[in-house]
Amino acid sequence: MPAHPFDHPFDLAACFSADYSQARTRFLAAAKDAGGTLRAYGNPLSGPQGEALSCDTAWFGPQDAGKVLVLQSATHGVEGFTGSGAILDWLGAGGARALPADTAALAIHAINPHGFAWLRRVTEENVDLNRNFVDFDAPLPENAGHDELADALVPSALSGPAFEAAEAKIAAWREKHGEKAFSMARGGGQYKHAHSMFYGGSGPTWSRRTLEAILDDNGLPARAQVAVIDYHTGLGPFGYGEPICSHLEGTQALARAKRWYGDSLTEPAAGTSSSVPKVGLNECGWDAKLGERLTFVALEYGTYTPERGRLVLRDDHWLHAQTNVQWDAPETQRIKQQIRDHFYPDTDDWREMVLFRSRQVVRQATVGLGGE
Repeated sequence: MPAHPFDHPFDLAACFSADYSQARTRFLAAAKDAGGTLRAYGNPLSGPQGEALSCDTAWFGPQDAGKVLVLQSATHGVEGFTGSGAILDWLGAGGARALPADTAALAIHAINPHGFAWLRRVTEENVDLNRNFVDFDAPLPENAGHDELADALVPSALSGPAFEAAEAKIAAWREKHGEKAFSMARGGGQYKHAHSMFYGGSGPTWSRRTLEAILDDNGLPARAQVAVIDYHTGLGPFGYGEPICSHLEGTQALARAKRWYGDSLTEPAAGTSSSVPKVGLNECGWDAKLGERLTFVALEYGTYTPERGRLVLRDDHWLHAQTNVQWDAPETQRIKQQIRDHFYPDTDDWREMVLFRSRQVVRQATVGLGGE
């Protein structure tokens, strides 16, 4: 690896893939070339073209390393284009061969492969994986606002009287309660409406169980320090990568994250983030196993407005709730293209910003691990 990660030129064509299958093929090849130890976790379902689905991992560095850097992609399926691209850039720049002493790296490619392949933000269970990490044996979080709006957020039709009534109901609710309350109602997480968006599920999903197995299979609960960068898109200014941290105030983990990432680190609980506080984040699953040894950030890249995001998610949830999805049908392709475009702006300027910020945050995490 060059002396500094920014010495390596960006290769956008090699990093960013056209679909899940190409991303997976490229990851496996690049990880093998970099000397990684590969493991596949096959998903029981298939992609829209009948392709096999898998979450793949690659381990780099000493097996007994006390410190581990983790790069995780596709928590939200369609956002996997970005996470996959960032991981491929890290591999191409020689990151796997330039780890500090007593430090290993684990790349998790497509923890939600079904969502990635089908261009969905959710899993095959229609569950937002980043709301699924709750204790399903305890009372589940309530979201009264979503209860009021569920059938309007995902209407029975995308035109006509039912559609118009749904949009009018949403507009009236927003006017009465305000945008922050609407954001919490829509996206904070809910556990009652399986057809609707930001559904946390009725039990652990395949992706959650797979992630928990990955942690155990790689002995992460026994490591001294683990730094996770979980790649996301869709919130914040266009192209900016915001490191979002949900560690609790007063914890060693939050203090460490602030040291590593500086003043650009944001906290939903403190009101400094583009994200509102949410329940069931996959960070909670990591924290349950690692506790204070975990330093976790969601690296969130801005795309377009939250309102545009509402519309593309509305259409995609409608498609899967109300129709027998035919992949090649014009309406399906229209909806899939718009959700792809929203969560992965396929332009050189946006992709360059992704890689620049990823290299910066990965460097901060690597340096931070080395100083602990």
